[in-house]
Amino acid sequence: MSDDFARSDSHRPLDLIPCVPQATGNGRIGLASKYIYDSVCPHRRHRTPPRSSAKARPGSQLAFAHRSSSQSVTMAGSSLDTNPPNADRHITRGGSDWLWAVCAIMLLTDLLVIFWTLKRPRGTRLFHQLAVIILTTATIAYFSMASDLGATPVRTGSGFNNTSASTRQIWFVRYIQWFITLPLLLLELLLVTGLSLSDIFTTMFMAWVFVVCGLVGALVATGYKWGYYAFGIMALFYIWHSLLDHGRRSTFAAGSAVRGGYLRHAIGLSLILLLYPICWGLSEGSNVLSSNAEVIWYGILDLLAGPVLLLSFLSSIHRTEYGAFGFQSMKHSEGGYGNNTAGHRSGAGGAGPHAGKNEAGAYPADGVATEPATATHHRV
Repeated sequence: MSDDFARSDSHRPLDLIPCVPQATGNGRIGLASKYIYDSVCPHRRHRTPPRSSAKARPGSQLAFAHRSSSQSVTMAGSSLDTNPPNADRHITRGGSDWLWAVCAIMLLTDLLVIFWTLKRPRGTRLFHQLAVIILTTATIAYFSMASDLGATPVRTGSGFNNTSASTRQIWFVRYIQWFITLPLLLLELLLVTGLSLSDIFTTMFMAWVFVVCGLVGALVATGYKWGYYAFGIMALFYIWHSLLDHGRRSTFAAGSAVRGGYLRHAIGLSLILLLYPICWGLSEGSNVLSSNAEVIWYGILDLLAGPVLLLSFLSSIHRTEYGAFGFQSMKHSEGGYGNNTAGHRSGAGGAGPHAGKNEAGAYPADGVATEPATATHHRV
């Protein structure tokens, strides 16, 4: 009877064979029975997948794996995944996205100014070329920061005997950017005034002092950083004096229209420069602001001092004849200068290697003028 039953079951389809695994004494399916059950009954294995009763306990390997996978999903596609932060207080993916946006704006503005520069006649591109240098430098700096590069961890805290163990990202690449762009930005504005080159260069030097003091102060972990902060503020006062007082009272060779445009942009730049030390004091100085808030604040200021101010200033002097500025050594000598297509002689009174012959048919010696100097705007 049992042999007949076995023979009849051997010809039955697998789906009709009853699959009842053998349970052990404690009510659980044995490993051998479980293996046979899954092998003989694949249809039931797919219909009722086994459930895992393991729970992620704090500190367990499962919890660590879950947390790691969550962080990977959060940072997926972000530059922080490729270049992990190196400090306790650092930017997140939102801060990196903001830096990428600022980098894109800087790049687009840079390309626009480059195109604008090439459309202008040769010899009238000085202000536009300065803007190209400023925007190119800012684009590279923000590319570095958005990639989470160009920062170093610095111990944070306050007081002269700081023992805090936490660190904060300090973006030294940002100070490299300012070391190049801020003096050139001041040069861009002050060239339209009647200030001498010595006054302009001194103002640019104070801009270097302002930036370097900010960098050194940010890298100092103790309260001595505020000493560098004070030196930087002193340099900033000198910059304000040159922009708002000395430059305003100078003689503008290009006329009152250029003077009015200079005053507007000098006041705007002075207000922007006022906000930089405030952000520094709340971020690198006292560690109050988060790293994301820091990059957002500085990014807005750099956009105002970069693309916004430069495009506005270039538009204000766009129709001004370059000859009215009284430049001496910045003229293009290989052809026309502005509307003048007769070329230019180098040096005062036309003396120099490109000067013409004198009445005797000979070239004058270097430094000897063939006619009285007629320049009205000397920058010495």
